[in-house]
Amino acid sequence: MARESEGTAVGPTALVAVEQYFPQKERVVDDTLAYRMLPAKTRAFVRLLKPRWVRDLIISLSEKSQPGIWGGLLCRKRYIDEKLSSSSDNIGAVVNLGAGFDTREFRLPSLSKMSFWEIDQAKNISLKRQRLRRALGKMPPNVNFVPIDFDREDIGSVLVSHGYSTSERTFFIMEAVTQYLTEEGMDEVLSFLSKAASGSRLLFSYVRKDFFTAESLFSWGKGYKRFVLGKIWHYAMDPVEVPGLLAKYGWRIIEDKGYDELADGYLKPFRRNLSSTPVERMVFAEKVK
Repeated sequence: MARESEGTAVGPTALVAVEQYFPQKERVVDDTLAYRMLPAKTRAFVRLLKPRWVRDLIISLSEKSQPGIWGGLLCRKRYIDEKLSSSSDNIGAVVNLGAGFDTREFRLPSLSKMSFWEIDQAKNISLKRQRLRRALGKMPPNVNFVPIDFDREDIGSVLVSHGYSTSERTFFIMEAVTQYLTEEGMDEVLSFLSKAASGSRLLFSYVRKDFFTAESLFSWGKGYKRFVLGKIWHYAMDPVEVPGLLAKYGWRIIEDKGYDELADGYLKPFRRNLSSTPVERMVFAEKVK
């Protein structure tokens, strides 16, 4: 997983940084830190998109090349933010698996005093800490940065060594992570999650299996060639089978939504002329035993 997903944290963060150029009434995600999480070359590219006409042109080209990926990513970010904020009174900790350069623990007021574990490849963790230190001056004491080699180290053991306790009711995030895992790797993650305290929450995205098998390409042929045939993605799930899979590890699904469904709540109200790909879906679940 580590080698194949390396560097994928930059793209989504760049899209969120570009989003900040839109007027507040059109903005799907608010994140003033995203720009400062980017490497210098990417920041330079983002600055080029400040004029509305340039921004609209780039987004239009993206829509033609990979329909729905821009809007889908924004919907995914907004959905996680909302579910995390609405759950904050019922949880004591957050574990972000494959955190990348996400900044929600620093920008959502409801998380300011909550214990937070950011777990990712050592390279991403190091870069993120450097950039946050420059942006914030000092690191918040409630955030723990946890470097890991996903291919060789056990998630549970690494987290416990950094002060995490499985007895704490926790909100787990796996944003754009599952597709980079093997089936064995996914089982290992779910085995770790099976030890979570009752009442914990889990939110993860996944790629549809019918896209992975080319049964339905959803007008995303270029994405299929790049990610599936290019062997960047390794794992996908059938929405029908997800409830049974999670139940084996003690989890109950609360919601399972496609990005196209999320668009009705997050893109249409802002009158954004964006599609949202059905290739990926979001699961929100609760630990019941």
